[in-house]
Amino acid sequence: MTVRLATTGDAEEIRQIYNREVQGSTATFDLVPRSLAEQQAWLAARSGAFVVVVAEMPGPRGPQVAGFASLSPYKERPAYRTTVEDSVYVHHGHQGFGIGRMLLTAVLDRAAEQGFHAVMARIEASRAASRALHTACGFELVGIEREVGRKFNRWLDVALMQCLLHRHLTP
Repeated sequence: MTVRLATTGDAEEIRQIYNREVQGSTATFDLVPRSLAEQQAWLAARSGAFVVVVAEMPGPRGPQVAGFASLSPYKERPAYRTTVEDSVYVHHGHQGFGIGRMLLTAVLDRAAEQGFHAVMARIEASRAASRALHTACGFELVGIEREVGRKFNRWLDVALMQCLLHRHLTP
């Protein structure tokens, strides 16, 4: 298993992983699956400090993307420029094997290298595995946003978690 920066050639595999979550889970609040062109544009918008990494593993037809993680701007206003937001998605057939932790650790390291101070995670509150992953990687719960999303005909809460990178880097 290797973790590397994503390329435009990864767009289709990333899109498949993401769209499965769009259509069948509350991992994302997107309601409409992405087209390949939209996924390519999303990847192109994340370069420099805002990155996408993929976990790649050997497959019967060559390497395959087992998951991806990204850093995105947290808010548009200039005072937030030292804070980013992470996202982590693991292919449904590869969950539970530590891939999410590898991906999240990689983007936290990248965020620290780029000089960011804080990484935020916005996780649908009932997603215990995602919250546990973030806790294991140094995030703390800083709040719950009540009924801020609506998907599958129900109201959803969001757990807001934060990792201060100077704490993440301390052994």
